[in-house]
Amino acid sequence: MPTDQTAANTPIKTDVAIIGAGPTGLFAAFECSMLRLDCLLIDALGEIGGQCSALYPEKPIYDIPSHPAIRAADLIENLERQIAPFNVPSLLNRRVEQLNGQRGAFKLTTDKGDVIEAAAIIIAAGAGAFGPNRPPLEQLPTYEATGAVQYYVRRRNDFAGKSIVIAGGGDSALDWALELRGIARKIFLVHRRDKFRAAPESLRLLDAAIEAGEIEKVTPWQLHALHGSEGHLSSVEVASLDGATRHLEADHLLAFFGLATDLGPVATWGMDTIRSNIPVTPSSCETTSPGIFAVGDVATYPGKLKLILQGFSEGAMAAHAIHPIIHPDTALHFEYSTSKGVPGEK
Repeated sequence: MPTDQTAANTPIKTDVAIIGAGPTGLFAAFECSMLRLDCLLIDALGEIGGQCSALYPEKPIYDIPSHPAIRAADLIENLERQIAPFNVPSLLNRRVEQLNGQRGAFKLTTDKGDVIEAAAIIIAAGAGAFGPNRPPLEQLPTYEATGAVQYYVRRRNDFAGKSIVIAGGGDSALDWALELRGIARKIFLVHRRDKFRAAPESLRLLDAAIEAGEIEKVTPWQLHALHGSEGHLSSVEVASLDGATRHLEADHLLAFFGLATDLGPVATWGMDTIRSNIPVTPSSCETTSPGIFAVGDVATYPGKLKLILQGFSEGAMAAHAIHPIIHPDTALHFEYSTSKGVPGEK
């Protein structure tokens, strides 16, 4: 597991500073380490894993090669194990506020006072800082404080035997409605339109679940009010477009209206940005600022697919492009991992 470092008076020196410790950042750390480049992980969250850990640790992911399905938390655990032999240090609960310098000699400063000196930077910040889009309901913070209203599912068993209202029309709403079947006592799926924006297979499974009585579809209705006492929810009131209202018995409201994202200080570091994305050269993932690379969801280029597996590939390309920055007089003779191995292997 990456070792968390504390702020020090002297700068922390490394070859590569990786901003973002989600799955793409973790794999970028592995690729850098395999090329014998020292690296350091920095993340604003208190744990590694990015959105996989913070938003949907129990959600299955289906498009990771060799895994027909893998929980997000298990994917992060495997990535931790993969870089464990390299003892990659990490700075968690840190937000990089300032970046100065140039290719080969960057200086980063965090909000906790850490100073990092690095020859190259990899930005693996996903969508940047993120938080849920909250519905405009009265007394919402009161219900959030007790967990009656939630925006992420961290432990599905928290909803065992409960009546749940799930609001939203995208993949997250449908995925969790389907995942919580057989766990929750009752599931209402609320959306302001009768059509959902989700994968075809999810739509097929939803239709079957509705027909079987496992999920009750409530469309076209939208959230209107919360009812309960002292932060404990008793019902969710929904309203139709013509003003009719209906009360749905509920212990919890799960609202999936997407994330509000912000690149934060990253947007002020001199690189070109396009709507919270950073354009890169596809062959190297280098940004318009030499020595600064971007991988994963934050990076964009023609034909880009926002898939974790593509972020893995980008992490490898960035690491290979960085090698000559760190070792300009040493040719990189690429070796397959099957012949090279990792530290500690015989």
